[in-house]
Amino acid sequence: MEELKISPCACSGNKLEELGVPGKEIEKKPPVLRGKALWAVLVVALVIWYAVYSQLLEFSKYVSFDLLGLAEESRLGGTVQFFVYDTPKVLMLLGIVVFGIGIIRSYVTVEWTQKVLAGRRESVGNVLAALLGVVTPFCSCSAVPLFIGFVAGGVPLGVTFSFLISAPMVNEVALVLLYGLMGWKIASLYFVTGITIAIVAGWVIGRLHMEKYVEGWVKLATADKSAVQGEMSIEERVDFGLESVKDIVGKVWLYMVFGIAAGAAIHGYVPEGMMASIMGKGAWWAVPVSVLMGIPMYTNAAGVIPIVDALLGKGAALGTVLAFMMSVIALSLPEMVILRKVLKPRLIAVFVGVVGCGILVVGYLFNMII
Repeated sequence: MEELKISPCACSGNKLEELGVPGKEIEKKPPVLRGKALWAVLVVALVIWYAVYSQLLEFSKYVSFDLLGLAEESRLGGTVQFFVYDTPKVLMLLGIVVFGIGIIRSYVTVEWTQKVLAGRRESVGNVLAALLGVVTPFCSCSAVPLFIGFVAGGVPLGVTFSFLISAPMVNEVALVLLYGLMGWKIASLYFVTGITIAIVAGWVIGRLHMEKYVEGWVKLATADKSAVQGEMSIEERVDFGLESVKDIVGKVWLYMVFGIAAGAAIHGYVPEGMMASIMGKGAWWAVPVSVLMGIPMYTNAAGVIPIVDALLGKGAALGTVLAFMMSVIALSLPEMVILRKVLKPRLIAVFVGVVGCGILVVGYLFNMII
C-alpha cells in the first residue's frame, strides 16, 4: 500500500489529498537573517507590535466616532467600533501566538509524540494525549491525519481520541484569545473543562473496544518518522515560525473576520433581553439547542471567540455559551465528513454522542454554579 506521510501542521501524499485535508511538506529554506541582525529585527518588531496593540482602542474610537462621525451611543456606532477594535486585536494576538508556537513546533515531530503516547497505560495515555493536544501545536487541519498516524503507530484508539478532541478544542490560539478578550478566569475554565471532556470521552471510547470500526486501510498505513528533517539552527526555526504565521493566519483570517463581524452585529443590534431569554440560565433547553446550533457551523476557535465575547456581553449564560463554543470547534459537520474517510458510521456516532454528552454536562454544570 502507498506510504502515508504526515507532518505536524500539514499533510501530504495522495492518500491524504483524497481525505480533503490539504497541506504541504515542511521544507527547510535558507534563513533570511542571521546572528545579531536577526535579534535586532525581532526586538524592533516586538516593540512595534506592542506600540500598535496598545493604541487599538483609541484608534477604533477615532475611526468610528471622529472620522466616520457616528454617534457613540448609537447601535451602528457601537457595532463599527467593536469591529474596528476587535479585528486588528484578534489578528495581532493570533500572529504573535502562531509565531511562537511555530518555533516550538520545529522541535516536535510525530515520531516523538507517538513515543510519548504508545505503550502507556490507557488511563495515563488519555491524560497525556489530552495535554499533548494543547501543548503540541498541531493545527486543526492536521488533527485527522494525525489520528491516522497514531492509530497506525500503535497508539490505543481511546488515547488517540483524547488527542483528537483536545487538539482543536483546547489549542493555544483558543486559550490566548480567550485570555485576551475575556480574562484568565474564563480561559482557565475553558481549559479545565475542555481537557476533562477529552480525557473522559477518550477513556469511554477506549472501554467500548471499537477498533473494528476503524477503516481497514488506516491500520495498514505507516506514519512518517521525521516530520522535521535533521537539526535546525535558531535562524531556521525563526523562519519556520514566520512561515507558520503566513500559512495558518492565511487560512483562518477570513473566518475570524466573519466571526468578529457577527460578534459586532450581536453587540450592536441584539437586545440583551432577547439573548438572555434564548441562551440564559432560565431556559432548560438552551444548552442542547446551543449545541445543535453549533454543530453545522464551520469555523474554528479564532472565528467563534468574538461571537462568544459578544454573546456573554448580551447576557447569555456562561455554561450555555461554552457549550455552544465547544460544539462548534469539536463537533463540526465538516470534521465529521472528513472523519468518515477513516471511521465507520457507528464509531463516528459514538464519538459525537460521548463528546456531546460531555459538552451538555459542562453547560448545565456551569449554569448552575456560576
